Amino acid sequence: MMNAEIHLTNTSRISSLDSIAERLAQQPFVPAAMLTNRHLMTIIGSKRPRRFSILQHTAERREFQTETHTRVVAYCHWQPDRLTRPTILIVHGLEGSADANYVLGTAGKAFAAGFNVLRYNVRGCGGTLHLSPKLYHSGLTVDLHFVVRELIERDRLPELFLIGFSMGGNQSLKFAGELGDNVPEQLRGVCAISPPIDLESCSRAIARPENFIYEIRFLRSLHKTLREKNRHFPGAYDLNRLDGVRHLWDWDDAMQPYNGFRDAQDYYNHASSLPFIPKIRVPTLLIHAEDDPFIPHEPFRDARVTANPQVQLLMTERGGHVAFFGQRQSDEDRAWAENRAVEFCSLLAFLAPASRVVFP
Repeated sequence: MMNAEIHLTNTSRISSLDSIAERLAQQPFVPAAMLTNRHLMTIIGSKRPRRFSILQHTAERREFQTETHTRVVAYCHWQPDRLTRPTILIVHGLEGSADANYVLGTAGKAFAAGFNVLRYNVRGCGGTLHLSPKLYHSGLTVDLHFVVRELIERDRLPELFLIGFSMGGNQSLKFAGELGDNVPEQLRGVCAISPPIDLESCSRAIARPENFIYEIRFLRSLHKTLREKNRHFPGAYDLNRLDGVRHLWDWDDAMQPYNGFRDAQDYYNHASSLPFIPKIRVPTLLIHAEDDPFIPHEPFRDARVTANPQVQLLMTERGGHVAFFGQRQSDEDRAWAENRAVEFCSLLAFLAPASRVVFP
């Protein structure tokens, strides 16, 4: 539960804001009827039919040159007065894209709340394999550093927030930790939903027999992606490395050397966000469910998380992975985590627009 008070660093207090933590805790997660099983929650929560209001708003397709021979794409939904509005950058999960349901759902809520919204495709995702010869991975942050810097320096956006889901949450947290004390004043907050902050424990968890359906889905998608990448960049990757790959750990052993890591273990050690969380110096919200099928909750109790006053954990008993499909409410839809993430950013942006909020 969230129980820390929140203070403003300047002398002005916002009388309507007792604390962001208390406000968020006023909306506890109550799972939809019949969805107390973690696997049903995860599958139905992600696959259920939805309507997305953000699709009613024109998006600007924008490419960012982040490295030599590497570009990434974001779909930008601008408010008419964009330079006076805060902006949310949404980062998707493993083998996802800017068109993932949770991205579109969050984008619609954020735009309706008054934010500019960028739906960001991680390198090579969302039909952009041809824009970089390199692969993405769960700890890839170089592109985020460039995109955020360009939005601040070139676009002159006054306030920026990151919302990351699963892998995108790990990337967002690692990015914030890498900034450390050099965090730009325009970066006001980070929210990570179901982030795999300890990649080794996640890799071991997803290899359990009961999680076969998730692991095989990821592996099939990753194999397909690599073959398509090789068609764009012939000979760049040795497809024979895929022989014998049965688990995500095998995949990482085989493929992460292309990203500069020795093997899977070296990758997990350096790409996990957990070692970077103590260095985060911007208000950060972690949303996670204890019953997530393949992201263990124990790392979220690690002192590196709990000892950082800038980081708040909103842990629920149920919710599955990313899903958090709740009971129907009169004032919001059933996507509970999406609502809490946008509420967190809104409280920071609109209740204290001229102040940096810190957790003491």
